[in-house]
Amino acid sequence: MKYELKYAKGTVEFEINDKNYMGELLPNEVEYDLTGEAEVERALQSPIGTATIKDIVTPGEKIAIITSDITRPMPSKIVLPPVIKALKQAGIKEEDVTVVLARGSHRGHTEEEKRNLVGEAVFGSKINVIDSDMDNCINLGKCNNGTPVDIFRPVAEADRIICMGNIEYHYFAGYSGGSKALMPGVSSHDAIQANHSNMVKEEAYAGNLETNPVRQDIDQVGAFIKIDFIINVVLNKKKEIVKAVAGHYIKAHREGCKYLDKMYGIPIDKQADIVILSPGGFPKDINIYQSQKGLDNAKHAVREGGIIILAASAKEKFGEKTFEDWMLNKAPQEMIKEIKENFKLGGHKAAAIAMILQKAKIFMVSDLEDELVRKINFEPFATVQDAVDAALKELGEDSQIMMLPVAGSTLPIYKG
Repeated sequence: MKYELKYAKGTVEFEINDKNYMGELLPNEVEYDLTGEAEVERALQSPIGTATIKDIVTPGEKIAIITSDITRPMPSKIVLPPVIKALKQAGIKEEDVTVVLARGSHRGHTEEEKRNLVGEAVFGSKINVIDSDMDNCINLGKCNNGTPVDIFRPVAEADRIICMGNIEYHYFAGYSGGSKALMPGVSSHDAIQANHSNMVKEEAYAGNLETNPVRQDIDQVGAFIKIDFIINVVLNKKKEIVKAVAGHYIKAHREGCKYLDKMYGIPIDKQADIVILSPGGFPKDINIYQSQKGLDNAKHAVREGGIIILAASAKEKFGEKTFEDWMLNKAPQEMIKEIKENFKLGGHKAAAIAMILQKAKIFMVSDLEDELVRKINFEPFATVQDAVDAALKELGEDSQIMMLPVAGSTLPIYKG
């Protein structure tokens, strides 16, 4: 049978013998009634595990609302207005509200970026919109894993804390959302490094919550600082809000995770010998940095000693300087060792790829030069068909093949 995958702004075609084909994994179609701001309003009026905002806050209290920075797809400009409206109905004045953009260790925002993130109505009001600062934190204790709980001073000193965010799979924190807005969102460099260094542990993987050491730190923050309310959203592939959950930072978050699983979590009974993936074409395959998420999801579908075939143009090569430096100049084992000892943004994605290479070979079909592909420990091929033929030759003519056409948005769930 002939198959095709998205590649850059076009497609690539190849053939797979019926005896080898296990099937393809695609996001599930999930029904929903409300979208956008209407769904946010519904969630705010029906919180999970807490009272509504108007029954929590008191006039005169200082309110800190933490939301995502520019690196996340969180539609803050849609979610913030209903939250601000609820606060005003409770008698909270605009000047007592601070919106904190949780940038972790990312760069700060320009004023125009802040305006675009929170929307004109919020930015042009008396509400204060600020970036978090990892150099201005208060230590509140230590998590069970030893990670310091260092929280941005304006958040730690607020009377009430409301956390916002979108819920999606996170390749080492399990899921985004919940109290991740605080840890690592508004944490210190030392806290972020200590938390993220756990990414190399076996339990730190997408879709895992309870035994995930990275997520354990995130959830334990609530024992040191009171998180009064969260509002989290789930987005569809068009980045539209199709589900919102509000209320308790654990209970509401977990309901959101369950919904995400219905959309994007695909249980599999058996891992494949060979997995063929596309990040989903342009812009998701514009560079290796962007393609990494699909690769990381694919690792759950392939058996130990199997082969992953990555079809990604990557015409802009690496996409991030530190990532490029690590990929070109460090051996896989070196990356894993270094990320444990000195977490570095950019390097963390290189280390994640290094951990995939411990499990399976990566064959790459791209617009990159063969020599460059070999230098990053992948094997280059001119076409997907060439890669499929080579994989079958290496692993056996009866090898089973699974396809992930939109690998970045599909999490294979294998219980083992």
